[in-house]
Amino acid sequence: MNRVETLDHGTRVFTAPGATFGTDALLLGRFARPRRQERALDLCSGCGIVALLWHDEGHRGPCTALELDPDASALCAAAVADNGADHIAPLCADLRDFCRAGADQGRYDFAACNPPYFAAGPRSPDPVRAAARHTDTCTLADAVNAAARALRDGGRFVLCHRPDQLAEVLCALRVARLEPKRLAFVRQRPGSIPWLFVVEAQKGRHPGLRLEPDLVIEAGAARYGK
Repeated sequence: MNRVETLDHGTRVFTAPGATFGTDALLLGRFARPRRQERALDLCSGCGIVALLWHDEGHRGPCTALELDPDASALCAAAVADNGADHIAPLCADLRDFCRAGADQGRYDFAACNPPYFAAGPRSPDPVRAAARHTDTCTLADAVNAAARALRDGGRFVLCHRPDQLAEVLCALRVARLEPKRLAFVRQRPGSIPWLFVVEAQKGRHPGLRLEPDLVIEAGAARYGK
């Protein structure tokens, strides 16, 4: 059964079992956003939460919401129609094949990805949930390389991941010429152990990483709606 979640400025997001969104997607969408008319790309879009959050915050440039699961992509398309957000184009496709050639390469100003986190460990018996959490169809390198192909020089990429993968993430970004520029850890409360980080990188730029203040959940970092 589908549900409707309403964001801060009234944008409606449609969800369903296996195609919901969590705190990490909200933090990702807020940590860095495309400028109003920039061309944006939401990789691993799911129900479209990040693209719709940008819309809710005023983004009106072209935005591609790329998602492998057809049911989740259909939810994004329904929300786009419901909100009149015609600048968002849901695309049901595999990011491993995206921007391999042609005009799409290097045409985006901004990209984001909330990728699967786990290469091993317990798996959900639900194949849709398992695909969303495990790296079978999207490894870290797959996500980073898709962003690198899509972005113009100077374009920005924002990614969230688990702290135990921090070194791997920073290395993967640099290999793809996406230089890490801003980083913030996410904590449940001040002094608690971080359970997530968000990083913004820029294509083809010089080194120089700035550590941002922690994002604290109990302080309201992931709240939305009324």
